[in-house]
Amino acid sequence: MTISASDVKTLREQTGAGMMDCKKALVESNGDFEKAIEYLRTKGLQKVEKKAGRQTEEGIIQSYIHPGSRLGVLVEINCETDFVARTEDFQQFAKDIAMQIAAAKPIVVGRENLDQRILDKEKEIYRAQAIEQGKPEKIIDRFVDGKLEKYYQDVCLMEQSFVKDPNMTIKDLLTATISKLGENIKIKRFIRYQLGE
Repeated sequence: MTISASDVKTLREQTGAGMMDCKKALVESNGDFEKAIEYLRTKGLQKVEKKAGRQTEEGIIQSYIHPGSRLGVLVEINCETDFVARTEDFQQFAKDIAMQIAAAKPIVVGRENLDQRILDKEKEIYRAQAIEQGKPEKIIDRFVDGKLEKYYQDVCLMEQSFVKDPNMTIKDLLTATISKLGENIKIKRFIRYQLGE
């Protein structure tokens, strides 16, 4: 099957993947864009997993001050090289993350950063809610687990829906950025200031 340059260009614009990767994905999927995107995502995840162990000692500290100066964010994002830290794509990623933190109010980067005491308290509350609602004993644990997953999506940055594209999580955005820039990237820490809080 012949793949046109315009198809490759369209797929590249949609995914941010390299030209040769896009061409290969279209060839592998017989020109089907949906399958090509799936192919690229699968390959991208494999590449990301290989990069996950690499050191991230460069990067930037990005700030965001909301108009009116009543809300501000500082976020540290690390990558492997100073070269990547200076790229437009990396800088845009950092700005998007700072804006996400301002808008969505996460309290930690990932669920592994949550204090166990907070989780225990949440479980206690959800269990009490289940009993209050008269849920059968055999489904209370599932009810609590479901509520806990929702809690993670609310308070863990990596699990939140991206404010600019609710169809992807911040973890998806990070994975796409790692795949595009070819380096391991980590959102290390952040702090969110709101006047009066």
